[in-house]
Amino acid sequence: MALVGPHDRPVVVASKPFGESYILAEMFAQLLEARGLRVDRRVGLGATAVAYGALRTGAIDVYPEYTGTGLLVIVGDPPQSDPRAVFARVFTVCRDRDGTRWLPPLGFENTYAVAVRRATADSLHLATLSDLARVGGRLRAGFTADFIGRADGLPGLAQHYGLHLRDVHALAPAVKYQALAAGAVDVIDGYSTDGLIARYDLTVLSDDRHFFPPYEAAAVVSAALQRDDPRAVAALTELSGLIDVGRMRDLNRRLEVDGAPVATIAHDALTALGLLGADATARTTPAREGVLAYIAAERGRLVALTVRHLFLVAVSLAAAMLVAVPAGLLLASAPRRGELAIRAVGLVQTIPGIALLAFMLPIIGIGIWPALVALFLYSLYPILRNTYTGVRDADPGAVDAAQALGMTPGQVLGYVRLPLAAPVIMAGIRTAAVIDVGTATLAAFIGAGGLGEPIVAGLALSDTRMILSGAIPAALLALVVDALLALVERRLR
Repeated sequence: MALVGPHDRPVVVASKPFGESYILAEMFAQLLEARGLRVDRRVGLGATAVAYGALRTGAIDVYPEYTGTGLLVIVGDPPQSDPRAVFARVFTVCRDRDGTRWLPPLGFENTYAVAVRRATADSLHLATLSDLARVGGRLRAGFTADFIGRADGLPGLAQHYGLHLRDVHALAPAVKYQALAAGAVDVIDGYSTDGLIARYDLTVLSDDRHFFPPYEAAAVVSAALQRDDPRAVAALTELSGLIDVGRMRDLNRRLEVDGAPVATIAHDALTALGLLGADATARTTPAREGVLAYIAAERGRLVALTVRHLFLVAVSLAAAMLVAVPAGLLLASAPRRGELAIRAVGLVQTIPGIALLAFMLPIIGIGIWPALVALFLYSLYPILRNTYTGVRDADPGAVDAAQALGMTPGQVLGYVRLPLAAPVIMAGIRTAAVIDVGTATLAAFIGAGGLGEPIVAGLALSDTRMILSGAIPAALLALVVDALLALVERRLR
């Protein structure tokens, strides 16, 4: 029988959105389950700021992180090269400042690897990052957004090596290798344990000036987990020192090249390490079949994700209607001020969805609440604008006739303007609903679930089936929601 912690809740295991992080998080989860603990998986969270922010606030309990990333991004220190000193620094600062704990490293280092095609390296005589800086102005780069913005990424290379490239494109982790192979870019960032480096026969440029700090992988746990369930911390510590570079590279190769399921890779790795009994069974995951076969095999999970997606849309849309319709009626009585107010609300529409979610994380945390707030804000403008316009521009002849009959302003609004504006208001609600269905897929980056979950996982794992298993239901859901609201609009007309 599974044991539970003192607060009768599962251990929340998270990952960042790239393959190796998925594998390590699944290994954490299966190890905890093998030790009798319940687990809730929240994989595919955003970059380090999102994942560590969730850990600090207790929204998640553990995720895999790297000491060099912790030093520069979490602690905010400049790079240094001594692995022991780096670990000691991140361990101490995170413990004293945030209450989080870095467990002893897993046994391998995964540093950044700046790579080019072998033909590019041969033609331009590239072997080191200094060589790249010499010809950088002629090359196009495809880097992850994290690498572009981090001090230990492109900004640091520009300062340390004088590296300046012709063009820099932000690419998803799973896309950059394909872009390099196709010749769309000439340089990418990767990780030294990536299996795709060998698959595409790439040349990794050496860090001849020793810019990158050590990146030892380790489990980082929350203060809540340390306090509530030391058994979980003890179980996770069993992995420390057991995974060397060769083993991790092989695990990544199975995922990125062979296409093996994450659950199977994690199960086999734990079994080989002697941490699972011979009778332990892996979580079942569909083999590499077609999209329809995959969707059929995953139908139970996809139905649950669709229900969560619909819940996010319905709640945020209902809240927006309750606020925007009365506000639109009120603003219609003062057109000048109303127009300014509506334009101010419209500014929210210019903020990218993922940026709005990231902005809310320090305030609300991860999970369902920041997703609901973001979707609510995105829903406001279409409903508010259409309500205001529909009421303001209601048939002047009908309004004049009502006033001539002696109706009060309130009666004119309730019996003439509002009924005439109803189809326009419904059009705004339909627009907001479709926007919500699409934007809700981003909720997966902050652990809110929904149909964005398989999309994020598919992008990270370069699995088209996963991407389509989320994208197809999301598109169908948008069509169904719009069709149902169209029926309501027709009845109103």
